[in-house]
Amino acid sequence: MAAAKELPADSKEYAEFEQSKLITMLCVNNYPIMKTISSRLLFVSSLVWALFSCNLENKSPAPEKINALNLKKGDVVLCGPPDKQFGTVNFEFSGSEKVKKDFNLAVALLHSFEYDEAEKVFARVIAEDPAVAMAYWGVAMSNFHALWAPPTGEELEKGSRAIEVAQSISGKTKKESAYINAIASFYNDREKLDHRSRCIKFEKAMVQVYKDYPDDKEAAVFYALSLTAAADPADKEFRNQKKAGSILNALYPGEPTHPGIVHYIIHSYDSPELAELALPAARKYASIAPASAHAQHMPSHIFTRLGLWDDCIASNIVSSAAAVCYAESAGMKGHWDEELHVLDYLEYAYLQKGNNDSARRLCNYLQNIKVVTPLNFKVAYSFSAIPARYALENKNWKEAATLQLHPQDLGWEKYPWQKAIHHFARLLGAVHTGNKAAADAELKSLQIIHDTLTRQKDVYKANQVSIQIKAAEAWIAFKMQKNDEALALMKEAADMEDKTEKHPVTPSEVIPARELLGDMLLQMNNPAGALTAYEADLKKHPNRFNGLYGAGMAAEKSGNTEKAKSYYQQLLAVANHPGPGRPELTAARSFLKTN
Repeated sequence: MAAAKELPADSKEYAEFEQSKLITMLCVNNYPIMKTISSRLLFVSSLVWALFSCNLENKSPAPEKINALNLKKGDVVLCGPPDKQFGTVNFEFSGSEKVKKDFNLAVALLHSFEYDEAEKVFARVIAEDPAVAMAYWGVAMSNFHALWAPPTGEELEKGSRAIEVAQSISGKTKKESAYINAIASFYNDREKLDHRSRCIKFEKAMVQVYKDYPDDKEAAVFYALSLTAAADPADKEFRNQKKAGSILNALYPGEPTHPGIVHYIIHSYDSPELAELALPAARKYASIAPASAHAQHMPSHIFTRLGLWDDCIASNIVSSAAAVCYAESAGMKGHWDEELHVLDYLEYAYLQKGNNDSARRLCNYLQNIKVVTPLNFKVAYSFSAIPARYALENKNWKEAATLQLHPQDLGWEKYPWQKAIHHFARLLGAVHTGNKAAADAELKSLQIIHDTLTRQKDVYKANQVSIQIKAAEAWIAFKMQKNDEALALMKEAADMEDKTEKHPVTPSEVIPARELLGDMLLQMNNPAGALTAYEADLKKHPNRFNGLYGAGMAAEKSGNTEKAKSYYQQLLAVANHPGPGRPELTAARSFLKTN
């Protein structure tokens, strides 16, 4: 103040000093505005400038904060029709008209899990208008992966930083703040909580957005997504999924081309008990977002649940081609991770059709894949599961016993659950070829993996490996002629598997535990018990090749000719691929010819 007293009150220097002081009071000290302007009308213009300065500071993030996000950038690269259709989204937000088209495109991509491309378009919005807070929300959502691979550490960091920027921007509507704070709840405590716990936090935040803004369709869609993401895999009442499906089905008539609505209906009903409810959405989704490889694949989740193998194969052939196109168009090193996921579903469907030629060609194709981008848990799953499926479905025990992990330099120690599939397949191969020492070694590997997952507090995956361990112990006991112990263990494994749901990454367990129970009972010369086991498993896995053949054989050995004929006829109707096929088909035709 001493410096101010030395300046003439009517001088330019005094006015500039007062203006500087006023800006400091407003922007830093939050000094009451009215007290100042009531005493100094001379500084009205200064006040306007001060307010403008504060607004600039809070509304438009500093360039270095935006650059620190390291956003993905570039043109949208997806393969499909020339007009690049992704469905119709109309998200209400406070951005300018010039960015609304891009913003809605980004949200549409987000709804089809095209996360990289969605982030590119949100980055485009930010480049055009860095004050759009919801664009940073979009970046955080693009790194969330609600129903997919949990975010990597790098993605968690990016999402968290994007939320910090979004929260720092002034001028947001109350609803936009609610959206931003909801996804912030997922990123908070990311170092302390696991993925599902943070998904539950997101669901609890989104339900409030949904309740506070009942007319906002996007709030309803994202709330439905949060419900499915937070669902308990052990909840056989499917409470969250049913609630999500109810919300989405209510929205669908008014939004028939919205990609998120049909996509999330499929995820909500992706279980044997509910799959029929999602069939209309499954038949619609690919046409709503034809430029999305994931949209081409996603219907096959429902086709697999219902045993519609021709539909499943057609869906995944298109999706696989789109994924290859995407990798090439994006200049990607190697193959895209989405292709590997698609190939597992395709392999499973080929095997159920008895199409061993195509299934073997796919295995050979997989062996020639060396590099996949990005390398993640679904890539590891496909590399492990596809060869295991081929050997086990064909009961080629020698091949199963000698399986080798490919590629060897994938970093398998990061993916213990996926590695367990490999050891389980090798164990079953060793047991059936009479190599108990090898079987014991594989069992020890499974137990080590289970302990690892337990230490990591990954309850779901640890439980999945527990099921494999029980089944493995059962078959080892059976080969040692400990039938009572073997049967008790195998029933326990089947009961455990019945009480939980498969992970969305997989079309099915490599071999369902209850089907293995049927196989064991059949070898124990208990065809009636085997038939009961096979029939129970077919309710969960309809039109499975080995389930139908096992049920037919068990019925035949039980003297139930009519049931045997029915199951063999179903098998031949399902596995109708032209060509020599599998020997089981020859046996089924022979029985039907004489009966």
